[in-house]
Amino acid sequence: MAKKRERQKKQVKNKVPSKRWTKYTVKEGKVERKMSCPRCGLPIFLGEHKNRLYCGKCHFTEFKKK
Repeated sequence: MAKKRERQKKQVKNKVPSKRWTKYTVKEGKVERKMSCPRCGLPIFLGEHKNRLYCGKCHFTEFKKK
């Protein structure tokens, strides 16, 4: 008879939650979008960096004031 091999359980990695929900805020029970691109319109969000806001689609850049 063949020997049965003991199988070890695989280690499960902790899943990182989606960053999608950081782009919205809730005010008075209504969901509001944060910064969107002034050129592209509502469906495109601006990426928030250390010193600027950036649109990856049209390359619009708005620098933050110190």
